[in-house]
Amino acid sequence: MTCDSLTVETPAGTVHATAGPRHSDAVVFELGGAMRGSVHVTGTHHPRHWDQFTAVRACLGPVNACQTTAPEEALPRLARGHRGYRGSLMLYRGAADRPNVSVYPMETAAGHEPSPKTTATLTAVLRACAEHVMQREDLPALLTASRQRDTPALLRFLDWSVTYHQAEAARLEAEARAALPARCAAVAAWWTVARWFSASPHSVLLVMLADYPGSLSRHISVMQWWAPYCQTAATHEHDHARRAEIEAASLRNTRIRRRARGQDLVTPLTL
Repeated sequence: MTCDSLTVETPAGTVHATAGPRHSDAVVFELGGAMRGSVHVTGTHHPRHWDQFTAVRACLGPVNACQTTAPEEALPRLARGHRGYRGSLMLYRGAADRPNVSVYPMETAAGHEPSPKTTATLTAVLRACAEHVMQREDLPALLTASRQRDTPALLRFLDWSVTYHQAEAARLEAEARAALPARCAAVAAWWTVARWFSASPHSVLLVMLADYPGSLSRHISVMQWWAPYCQTAATHEHDHARRAEIEAASLRNTRIRRRARGQDLVTPLTL
């Protein structure tokens, strides 16, 4: 059951959070007790699946901190303090459908790190507000509005990501191909110096054969593992590109279905 008021016990004291009427894509809580100000909670995509809008983000202040910055005078602060605080928290489904929390850095309006006690207080209030929204009956509508809000920007990012990772894969594959002849050339050079040393031992030649940072021997060692490393890294880049393509296609298909049916398909997260 959804309640409009929360009581949150924190290291700084009891905080009361009262949810106002839901905006199209957010719920704003007004704070009282040990904190004053507000908390903005909105839907967002899962941090590991950009096409799945099953998470919520709670931000200190009356606005979505990922879209705009609240003015200093609007930031929440402790009842006995004068510093406003910025920060956010994401609540989402993790392994075995368990709720996971990601806390983003808390800081004062001046950019300083708060004390551990204050950080614990801010985190407790943000989590309580996020958990409350996750249990609201209108969560599906909030997630739908969030998808509509974020999809255009996410599609631009995912399209850029596909291009970026494909380019990185091509670059790494080229380096892997170049590593073999480079190693062969370095090995040939080392053996040439070794023959010179055998024919006429000299300290300079011995230094050229030694293994130290920047030496010919070290270069050979690096080239020996560089090609497999680049090939493995290229495979990972291809995987990232394919995943971005799949998630972009999923977002586009969902948007097409929504337009056709006049609704979005969103699965709420149950804590």
